Amino acid sequence: MKLETIRERLVEAIQKAEKVTSKNATLPVLKCVLLEAKDSSLLVRSTNLDIGLEIKIPVKVQEEGTVAIPGNILSSFVSQLSNEKSVILESKEGTLSVNSSKNSTVIKSFPSEDYPSIPKVDQDTSKSFKISSTSLVSGLKAVWYSSATSTIKPELSSVRMYPLDGNLVFVATDGFRLAEKRIQAKNLPDFVHVLIPVRNAAEIIRIFEGVDEEITVFIDDNQIAVVSEDIYLVSRTIEGNFPDYKAIIPKEFVTEAVVLKQDLSNALKISTIFSDSFFHVKFLVNPNDKIMQITTKNNEVGESSTNISAALSGQDIDINFNYRYINDAMVSLGSDSLNFSFSGSNKPLVVKPGGDSSFTYLVMPMNR
Repeated sequence: MKLETIRERLVEAIQKAEKVTSKNATLPVLKCVLLEAKDSSLLVRSTNLDIGLEIKIPVKVQEEGTVAIPGNILSSFVSQLSNEKSVILESKEGTLSVNSSKNSTVIKSFPSEDYPSIPKVDQDTSKSFKISSTSLVSGLKAVWYSSATSTIKPELSSVRMYPLDGNLVFVATDGFRLAEKRIQAKNLPDFVHVLIPVRNAAEIIRIFEGVDEEITVFIDDNQIAVVSEDIYLVSRTIEGNFPDYKAIIPKEFVTEAVVLKQDLSNALKISTIFSDSFFHVKFLVNPNDKIMQITTKNNEVGESSTNISAALSGQDIDINFNYRYINDAMVSLGSDSLNFSFSGSNKPLVVKPGGDSSFTYLVMPMNR
């Protein structure tokens, strides 16, 4: 294999692919990216057997061929060639040489025949739909952090995606908080749902963020593929029953508060200094006295109390939350103002962006 390529394009492809590689000690080849030069393209492949990725970039191919190279080594080297416009890759005798006008290196390769193939979704039998990459990323990004980190219950360590009334709905929950985002989408196929492992959902966000084009999503029995003009990503899906989350979203509320997002964010930053090991933060809301207050206390450090300007209505309420659960949603709450709806002491809090009904965030209270 011998080719010449624009360094910037190579760096972008290798950096995306390298993150998908595995450090599996029993299969050392999985730490590699597979480079295949053919016609006028370089196909960069990587997999950890849970998710597979192919990225195609245009190159000048002088000699076709395939080579498997440790992804972290190749990524680290080409990333440092910041003053170079192009690089030449050449494989021979178990190595890959990478040369530019001022630098050269030789990296030991692995047998390319040992590299596992990337699964292909059957596009003729699978259900598919088209959507903008920004919409898909926006939906996943709005909810993925609410998934469980433990895999004891796989359905909770996933992002559920399903069609409903002209919307593509994304939802995730770990049992303590829940996030739901609805994205308008046309011509969605009829499918019950797909559960994407949360780690793979995070990779879809990372790889397609900044890819501003229409993509196609293919859904098969046990996998999902996301395809753009130059990127093919396939992920396994999880079998299981996602919780009936709509049943836990309160329909009635006893206290309402409208606050500025920045004011709340500033108050939460202060609370992190004085929170205890359980990350308690207390919300005290007194509509009659026009008080909304956040307090934290740590017996070893001290305590703090911050008043927040807010439009308040309803009953007085004194309730505790894990401040990290509130803070995690700040990125998804895009509006300048936030609506806090309290359903009562020891009952869930529902947070929505002002003027935006497409996103719902629910947090369960903590014991005192």
